Amino acid sequence: MTPKKRPRRASRQQKPAPSGLPDRDELLRFIAANGSADRRLIAREFGLRGPQRAALRALLRELENEGLVERQGRRGVRPAGQLPPVAVIEITAIDADGDPLARPVSWQHDEKPPTIFVESPGSRTGDPGIGDRLLARLSAMPDGSYSAKPMRKLPSGPVQIVGLYRTSPQGGRITPLERGSRNEFQVATADTGGAEDGALVTATVLPGRRAGLARASVTQVIGSADDPHAISLIAIHTADIPHIFPEEALVQAADSPAFDTGQRTDLRALPLVTIDGADARDFDDAVFAEPDRENPQGWHIIVAIADVAWYVRPGDALDREAYRRGNSVYFPDRVVPMLPEALSNGLCSLRPREDRPCLAAHLWIEANGRLRRHRFERAVMRSAARLTYEQAQAARDGHEQLPGPLAQALPHLYGAYAALTAGRKRRGALEIDLPERQVIFGDDNRISEITTLRRLDSHRLIEEFMITANVAAAQTLDRRNRPCMYRVHDQPDPERVQELAQILKEYDLPLALGQVVKPAIFNRIIDKIRGEPTERLINQLILRTQSQAQYSPENLGHFGLALRQYAHFTSPIRRYADLLVHRSLIAALDLGEGALAEHAGADFSEAGRHISATERRATAAERSTLDRYLASFLADRVGATFSGHIAGVARFGLFVTLGDTGADGLVPISRLPGDYYNHDHRRHALVGERSGRVYRLGDPVEVRLSEADGLSGSLVLDLMEGPAQLVGGPRHSRARVTPSNRVKRAGRAKTKRSARKEARKAPVPRH
Repeated sequence: MTPKKRPRRASRQQKPAPSGLPDRDELLRFIAANGSADRRLIAREFGLRGPQRAALRALLRELENEGLVERQGRRGVRPAGQLPPVAVIEITAIDADGDPLARPVSWQHDEKPPTIFVESPGSRTGDPGIGDRLLARLSAMPDGSYSAKPMRKLPSGPVQIVGLYRTSPQGGRITPLERGSRNEFQVATADTGGAEDGALVTATVLPGRRAGLARASVTQVIGSADDPHAISLIAIHTADIPHIFPEEALVQAADSPAFDTGQRTDLRALPLVTIDGADARDFDDAVFAEPDRENPQGWHIIVAIADVAWYVRPGDALDREAYRRGNSVYFPDRVVPMLPEALSNGLCSLRPREDRPCLAAHLWIEANGRLRRHRFERAVMRSAARLTYEQAQAARDGHEQLPGPLAQALPHLYGAYAALTAGRKRRGALEIDLPERQVIFGDDNRISEITTLRRLDSHRLIEEFMITANVAAAQTLDRRNRPCMYRVHDQPDPERVQELAQILKEYDLPLALGQVVKPAIFNRIIDKIRGEPTERLINQLILRTQSQAQYSPENLGHFGLALRQYAHFTSPIRRYADLLVHRSLIAALDLGEGALAEHAGADFSEAGRHISATERRATAAERSTLDRYLASFLADRVGATFSGHIAGVARFGLFVTLGDTGADGLVPISRLPGDYYNHDHRRHALVGERSGRVYRLGDPVEVRLSEADGLSGSLVLDLMEGPAQLVGGPRHSRARVTPSNRVKRAGRAKTKRSARKEARKAPVPRH
């Protein structure tokens, strides 16, 4: 009996098959319940015939373009990010119990693939070693991991790792820098690639057996572990971020043609200013505001954006490389730019007192922040000043004096900002407020401190100006029926909202269900816990509930901003999506050279998927780099105690967020007070079988820092005496998982296998 047929029969027992085309949510639930489904199965389930089948194909294409489902075979689809029932997997590690861990070979997403636990192989496959490939039958587990039953061994392909090389009498050893990896690889003398002790390297895992250390061959030396910049180098190579420009692109950037001022509006007399962070190296937006004479208490705003489309033309060397990168990637100590420095820090940077070509958005708003009308034009501008956020705020607060024209211009900027803030509140945009951490370096390029970035009104001013310009760009292209790369943010998944409501009950925070979900519902929760110890946790939980924003030519609106039309227009230096929007505006408004080609809009679906993926790659790399810097910063505080809260519960332990730095560490299940702990995934808790202790999401804890590895970014914590609750009465329901590694190895392996069998019976969450 195939996995597809079981859920289908079960669903028919639950309710009769409806007639008529299902709505989006109903169709997604059906596909998720089945694991996968083809069009014929869906048509039979919902009684679709004739034209309804054509409508079903269109709906499935729409869901695929939005990244909610992905193709499986010719007619099949499955939930995005979910593995098929049978797949080729590759052994990547051997865990502490001696069991193989694997990953899917054909993983097409930039997020980290789910962990696959390989069951004891049969005689057909033997004992697999690191680098071996297997055809296996997969079963999803409630915590998002998979259990794999090997079917047969396949020819192996190369596995790439990034690691720390150490010399040894036999040649050398490589310790992978992926968090949680405990494997070392042996390197023969002939395979060291010239690496010296303490080098950071990339390497290829060589085919090997289960017994003994796996072997690897160094392919590239990327730096020294002692280099202050090593941490960002690790992220660049681990995420495979393109960071070396082709020679052709560098030559083109250096030889960029001068722009023509004759066909451009002259804005050089206006006191346009850039307001950025103190460490910013490129300035791609400038702002200006004045009272609107035709609309009392209204405002006329200008947002001027660097005219990147003049220098980067469709299909040229710069364009091909910009598309490949998708976006710039920002690390605390460096930037991997989308465009060469000659453009990003030069011709396309709106430097003070230098003429620059721009695409200007004229925005007229009412006193309540509503956008009345807008107009775009190609122009030439000259920035009057480069202000930092701190300078602008200090001048606003009367602590710093700006020169004449700027002193008059600044109050107008803040006046327009006040109107836009009123509009934001009226719309009910989501107001999640999580602290942003900032790494501060000393004169020796090493970390001197890690602080929380202070949010000022000057930050919010620029954000609101940019959001308004983005809305105007989307509206212009929509009204003219031109291709637009929308920035879309769909509504939260109903299952996630229900899960959030269950968690919030524990904090006496009711989340009303059964109504249309709007950002204001979450804002009411955020307002209630503002200033409370649980503020950060609740904000994080609400953020996890949200769908992932992405790029798409299909306008789904932006849930978080409470906007029906939204695109990214304001940063073409660092986002390819914005460059596409610029080109489409130039074509739609007949603004000259560098326009979008006539039929280029047909490629927007694929482009949207690609740049959404590069954005996720960049975000993951930036986050992992910050984790490494935090671990490095805390390395000399091993043994110290910290206050924190449980931010995540997994079958292998507790994730704890430290209160002062916001760093995340793991309390392994083996370090919890002596007991056998079961993972109750519905309650987000670990439950002691004998003692009844419960460690649940959100509990405050005291922990001791046991290990801190800056290169891998891992923190290992010991739980101090604290919040565990003793639960009496009947035993709580739970999904059985791997027990503590204090149990004998044979018993562990047996319990693992039985746990996986139990887990297969549990409901599978959507990915």
